[in-house]
Amino acid sequence: MEVSQSFQESIFQYGIRVLMGLVILLIGLAVIKTLLRILEKTLKASKLNESLHGFIKSLSTFGLNIVLFITVLSYLGIPMTAFVAIIGAAGLAIGFALRDSLGNIAGGIIILSARPFNVGDFISAQGEMGTVKEILILHTRLSTPDNKKVMVPNGALANGNITNFSAEDLRRVDLTYGVGYDDDIRQVKAILRELVEGHELTLMDPEPMVRVIEYGDSSVNFTVRVWCKKEDYWSIYYDLQEAVKIRFDEENISIPYPQMDVHMNALANKEML
Repeated sequence: MEVSQSFQESIFQYGIRVLMGLVILLIGLAVIKTLLRILEKTLKASKLNESLHGFIKSLSTFGLNIVLFITVLSYLGIPMTAFVAIIGAAGLAIGFALRDSLGNIAGGIIILSARPFNVGDFISAQGEMGTVKEILILHTRLSTPDNKKVMVPNGALANGNITNFSAEDLRRVDLTYGVGYDDDIRQVKAILRELVEGHELTLMDPEPMVRVIEYGDSSVNFTVRVWCKKEDYWSIYYDLQEAVKIRFDEENISIPYPQMDVHMNALANKEML
């Protein structure tokens, strides 16, 4: 009877401890949420590079949750020595399972150190293209031109080729136009230069270039190279494509397209019949 009563008291006391542990967990989660909110405001008010914000928040979230987890286990009376021993025994399996995650964490550190791109840059990497929105502890979040969210692993980013279209203040628009062999190339060159230099977003330094680049199978091809501010790239690209077609039509300048001539052998056709 005394043993049963003692057992019930132990169960009751441990139940109270578990309940308090749950309360500590809930309070801890609320505190972590508040601390992260304060951290976010602090980061926004600081002069720290925006690219670091997401990484610091991710790392802080991970660290605070680990501290809370250990605190709750300690309160419940679970020996930390045994817990550490279990982790040590399972270390090889955990390391193998998390090898990609650890590589992504290392990749994130490399990206933030080397800074091949920053938040807000437009990049192309790992077969994806978009604007960098966040650099997190494991992934970098991109927003594609058609507003899709893409998560690219940091490990792959750090070890692969990256094209940063926003790294320099100026960009060059490269366009190619083909005209017929019967057209006056001096007139074509004058029209292209007029359209290029007449665009309000075109820079004159470096000077635009309009030159014959090659003699194609059915056309004389011109290359047009125009420098502009990086934010004006697509405006100039689309404007010139439209303006050149309209002007060529007005000046009766032909734009050749692939054609196939089929010659019928009358004698062969007669034999087939």
